[in-house]
Amino acid sequence: MTATGIPVQRTMPRRPGSAMPVLVIAALFGTAHMLTNGQYGFHRDEWQFLSDAQHLDWGFVPYPPLTAALEHLGLGMFGLSLVGLRLFSVLAQVLVILAGGLMARDLGGGRLAQTLAAIAVALSPLPMFEATEFQYSSFDLLWWVLIAWCVIRLLRDDEPRWWLAIGLLAGLGLETKYSIAFELAGVLVGALLTDARRYVANGWFWAGGAVALLIFAPNLAWLIRHDFVSYHFLQSIHARDVHQGRADGFLRDQFLLNANLFAAPVWLAGLFAYFKNRRYRMLAWMYVVPLLLFLFAKGRGYYTCGAYPMLLAMGSVVGEQWLRSLRPAWRVGIATLVFAGVFAIGFYATLRIVPIASSGPLRDFVLQNNGDLREEIGWNELVAQVAAIRDALPAEQQANLRIAVGNYGEYGAIALLGQQYHLPAPITTVNSGWLRGYPQTPPTTYIVLGNSHEAADELFTDCRLAGHTANALGVVNEESQYHPDIFVCGPTRKSLSELWKHGPDFG
Repeated sequence: MTATGIPVQRTMPRRPGSAMPVLVIAALFGTAHMLTNGQYGFHRDEWQFLSDAQHLDWGFVPYPPLTAALEHLGLGMFGLSLVGLRLFSVLAQVLVILAGGLMARDLGGGRLAQTLAAIAVALSPLPMFEATEFQYSSFDLLWWVLIAWCVIRLLRDDEPRWWLAIGLLAGLGLETKYSIAFELAGVLVGALLTDARRYVANGWFWAGGAVALLIFAPNLAWLIRHDFVSYHFLQSIHARDVHQGRADGFLRDQFLLNANLFAAPVWLAGLFAYFKNRRYRMLAWMYVVPLLLFLFAKGRGYYTCGAYPMLLAMGSVVGEQWLRSLRPAWRVGIATLVFAGVFAIGFYATLRIVPIASSGPLRDFVLQNNGDLREEIGWNELVAQVAAIRDALPAEQQANLRIAVGNYGEYGAIALLGQQYHLPAPITTVNSGWLRGYPQTPPTTYIVLGNSHEAADELFTDCRLAGHTANALGVVNEESQYHPDIFVCGPTRKSLSELWKHGPDFG
């Protein structure tokens, strides 16, 4: 008889064993990321989080507040340190790896299943990438995985108090990235379509919902106060992604990016096992519902990444059970093949994703294949060039000068790296820069970044080319390819108040 008064058959033996192998695996991968995270510079997206971290609020135009708050904490602890600020992302992925192995343990898996689950998660492309940069998707992945782990504990022990933990994680997820609502839809549908519906009438279920709402409430109030600007931002970015083809290949990416390709039979077996197992069937719906929602909504492939560790965990358990039915020679041979294949795919993914080397063929290979790493290069040179242009201006032009930028990467780089050159604060109508407004005394001179000559002439008077962006490695990225020119201009053609009425611009 269970805690809710309903008997639930146990279909898998509990084999807790030692969690030490999983702990060691997670720690080793975390250490490897710490040792390689100091290359190049901050990514364009990281500059946005860094600039928002200087203006803490209960929300920002592109996202909820939690990630910027963590970045604010990191700045206080480590300063502008690549390794220090990315420590939070590394710790998040260490916990994801650890949870992957421990989910297999809680599902009845022995040491082999736990080890395979942890290694397969660690050597999957998207989780690997999430440890290389400070992104809100790093923490979004963590909340997805921890919610799945709590659901496993809820169903395994029939302990409804786990709904409080699920509610806590749901609230943190909503304060991190709104797309976690798709996983929560999977939780709700999974509960209603399976034996777990018995929990809906339980007070702990509603207490968990109250906890999630309480945590999310400050950001919800911010959204209401700002006319749900984040919703309009997401609409705009989604339309852009669909138009540019970024949502193409959604089903392909489930195999190539979200999980180690060689482990595809493992997670597919896990999905089948969840559907087959009456106790844990809810987790199958927690995968299928978000997958279908994102597929029909034309979401990007990586949005479902957080659902795969729970599939790999169950797949590792049933795989281990199947191996036990084989002769010893077959058992060893198949296990060796699986681990070798997972490591081979993981090694190739590492070469394409992780900034292992600062020079030589490995650096050239990763920069050729990883557009995100290319967006980490050239920011110091850009800010130094802006400072040199400022210093070459007559004193009367420097006296009332501002820097107008065209994207959030430029905004963050000027705001933080510009401090050592005593550059004035940047202004922009892009994303949260629009919320920070414009100077009350209209500048008479602007240094203009991130715009073509035609666009600069449309916004400002008397524009002249003053310099170019460049980087020491000669890497082609957004700055060097699409808007490499830097201009010095006179006042805006329209008043700043008039320009701000048409904002924000989303990017």
